[in-house]
Amino acid sequence: MFTTHARPSAIRRFLESQSSAGIVLMGAALIALLIANSPFGPGYADLLHAMVGPLSLGHWINDGLMAIFFLLVGLEIKREMLDGQLSTWPRRILPGVAAAGGMMVPALIYLALNRGPTASGWAIPAATDIAFALGVIALLGKRVPASLRVFLAALAIIDDLGAVLIIAVFYTAGLSLPDLAGAGVAVAVLVALNRFGVQRLSPYLLVGLILWVFVLRSGIHATLAGVVLAFTIPMTCTPSTSDADGKSPLHRLEHWLHIPVGFLVVPIFGLANAAVPVLGLPPGALVAPVTLGVAAGLVIGKVIGVFGFATVAIRLGLADMPAHAGRLQLLGVALLCGIGFTMSIFITLLAFPDSLLLQSEAKIGVLAGSFLSGLTGYVLLRYAKRDRAHG
Repeated sequence: MFTTHARPSAIRRFLESQSSAGIVLMGAALIALLIANSPFGPGYADLLHAMVGPLSLGHWINDGLMAIFFLLVGLEIKREMLDGQLSTWPRRILPGVAAAGGMMVPALIYLALNRGPTASGWAIPAATDIAFALGVIALLGKRVPASLRVFLAALAIIDDLGAVLIIAVFYTAGLSLPDLAGAGVAVAVLVALNRFGVQRLSPYLLVGLILWVFVLRSGIHATLAGVVLAFTIPMTCTPSTSDADGKSPLHRLEHWLHIPVGFLVVPIFGLANAAVPVLGLPPGALVAPVTLGVAAGLVIGKVIGVFGFATVAIRLGLADMPAHAGRLQLLGVALLCGIGFTMSIFITLLAFPDSLLLQSEAKIGVLAGSFLSGLTGYVLLRYAKRDRAHG
């Protein structure tokens, strides 16, 4: 049963910050689309390709700033797995089963429409954007039970973990063994810092920066360095080294990162990557297999996967319906899981690194699918009644 008895104030603050960040991200995506389809579009594209030191501005955003985003994702995954809504197996079952369905079915729908080179984009519709989804839920206020918000947050955390594993396994090529060795040494140092009970964050962040450089050069996507760093940050603290409020290094860092990531890093990513020049694309791009595969995966696949798998788990007695929630409300949340903006666009860049046309087609699919999912999910949740059998 999903309840909110464990540290409700912390959960409430987390959900509220994610919701607000989602609304900011919506605005950033809209601004990017308007710029890309205005007379300023070509100049904006040139700006993103401008070199700043060894990397272009776009690469600094996607490889650098997004490593901070993945650091926060890793911290949230670790906290929830060790001391949160995913800390016990009964709590993991419903969001875990729903997340698995929500990743597999969209991928299968995409592959049903795409063969050959475009098949590499199968993971694009498998992601859920928690900030966007919670931003929509924030607009609904008390119409959505708190248990469903927690369920959505837990599902998105597991979804993020799956996306991280997909990136590490399927979107890594051309490895540099010397740089991998350097990354391995950096990881060993981070583990040693953790084992020896080092509580100061500065040594972890310094070694984490070195790890990022090695990973960037190794052929593995640099953002994964943020996840590895997060998993080594201590979640426990000692009385002699903890702050006056008794917070562990992990909780301190997570608290510090929420606002800059939600209101700076992710919106900048949206500004840089949602700038799709729709008016300049070939007419066929709007109905291309990549576009349709991504959009159908998000709109149809997520609903079938999340709602279908969750319903089966509940009916088999493997998990309980979230408290005070009805089936239509669960269906509405499943629709919101089709909002896949941030992680979906990020995977798009990895799936089609050498084709701006395929990137644009996938981004159109992400934007269209996310919009339709968000709109239908909002309407259903706004007018759905709580199921008396579970209310």
